Amino acid sequence: MTTAVKETVNTILDKLHLSSGEGRAAPPEPTAEQLQELRDIYSKAHQDHVFTFWDSLSSAEKGTLYESLSGFDPGYVNDIVKKALNAPPASKDVTLEPLPDTVTASIMDSPADKLQEWQASGLHLIAQNQVAVILMAGGQGTRLGSSAPKGCFNIDLPSQKSLFQIQAERIFRLQEMAKKQHGVESAVVPWYVMTSGPTRAPTEKFFEEHHYFKLKKENIIIFEQGVLPCVSNDGKILLESKSKIAVAPDGNGGIYRALIASAVMEDMRRRGIQHIHAYCVDNCLVRVADPVFIGFAAAKDVDVATKVVRKRNARESVGLVVLKNGKPDVVEYSEIDQATAEAQDAGQPDLLKFRAANIVNHYYSYRFLDSIPEWAHLLPHHVARKKIPYVDLSSGATVKPEKPNGIKLEQFVFDVFPRIPLEKFACMEVRREDEFSPLKNAKGTGEDDPDTSRAHVLQQGRRFVEAAGAVVESETMESAGVEVSPLISYAGEELEYLQGRTIKAPAVIERVED
Repeated sequence: MTTAVKETVNTILDKLHLSSGEGRAAPPEPTAEQLQELRDIYSKAHQDHVFTFWDSLSSAEKGTLYESLSGFDPGYVNDIVKKALNAPPASKDVTLEPLPDTVTASIMDSPADKLQEWQASGLHLIAQNQVAVILMAGGQGTRLGSSAPKGCFNIDLPSQKSLFQIQAERIFRLQEMAKKQHGVESAVVPWYVMTSGPTRAPTEKFFEEHHYFKLKKENIIIFEQGVLPCVSNDGKILLESKSKIAVAPDGNGGIYRALIASAVMEDMRRRGIQHIHAYCVDNCLVRVADPVFIGFAAAKDVDVATKVVRKRNARESVGLVVLKNGKPDVVEYSEIDQATAEAQDAGQPDLLKFRAANIVNHYYSYRFLDSIPEWAHLLPHHVARKKIPYVDLSSGATVKPEKPNGIKLEQFVFDVFPRIPLEKFACMEVRREDEFSPLKNAKGTGEDDPDTSRAHVLQQGRRFVEAAGAVVESETMESAGVEVSPLISYAGEELEYLQGRTIKAPAVIERVED
């Protein structure tokens, strides 16, 4: 990174109360002057208890604690804790309406020529190297029985591909489609993979071991989401050990600060990126950098767009994308009453009035993300009361509480929605069976688990090949699926060569010869 760029990034980080942490070696013990300066900052914020055990630490431990504490502004931490704990109660005078037709479109009822127009536009933007992808991949597979990053998880497809590989191959396929359709030598969709602290190193290793899944290493940028100190119920920063403060990821809404802190935005600027797709790693059906979605958002010239699926029924516990008091927003299932949940659409009585289920699948314009320093500090923090192990300041012993003793602060990626003027916001409804199958639960749960993810990929593949004119035969319903490699078809296209063929399921269509 050039000196000029570093100065620009560090100026932005100062506005966001962050430090970059880039390029640090093993932290040395601070000088007496450095230590006193940091002590004064924490003392002014009434958080100087974090130095309680300083004199008993080794030189390496002092360096580590000093570096960790230098990464936070305790005054800012105090401010966001105070705001979060004293947030005004939710107003009872809330008006909810579905988003107006002027900002929405549905894959189900849009004319075929309009869908083709959006797709052509999206592929053209990809061919011009103007499209990038941000993957939110900070989670571990803990609930799946794995400590590895969730993207490494194998849902037991016939090919044994991981979630990372499936998504990488969709990017590769799009690049090839754009090159072919527009006659360009190179089409690049850079992939920015946001990890957490615990998942960064194993994610980097997994990509390296798998040779970046046919993508070029320089076009996969792995960066880390931020963390915030955990605090006690009375607002004091907790120590995890004598030489380490307790921290927690700042939620998927931390993506905005992380894009600046990691210099991702600077990399996008250098590449000439104008359109960005962001999504979560656990969706095995996600259409990464979907050209239809990109073309739709670009045609409307919006700053933020979101994909939704139809809510299954009034009782499904999902967040809904709505117009709340005249502004785009997401309301959680727990925030609406039964009558609202069950209300029918006046124009289509067989559909729910509020049915736009949030699937954390978003479009951003570069110009909007480039303005992050102007508004990121204004987004709210949400309080999660947790049982947080800590060091007792009197005895130095580690305490594992039996009930919530502290607070973790997080932000949600959709917290930015109400800040978007309605004319700069758009929403696209897509088919759940084609684009949304999240992996949340352990095998055998029966919902959003590895079995349902596998089934949904194979069912989609079967629909693809049958639409192309193939006949699928299987001995049992469980084996009735077909896996179509993203390397040969992104969304069912170019499978005409299968017409008239009989495919014995389960099967993998990996090459045109298969």
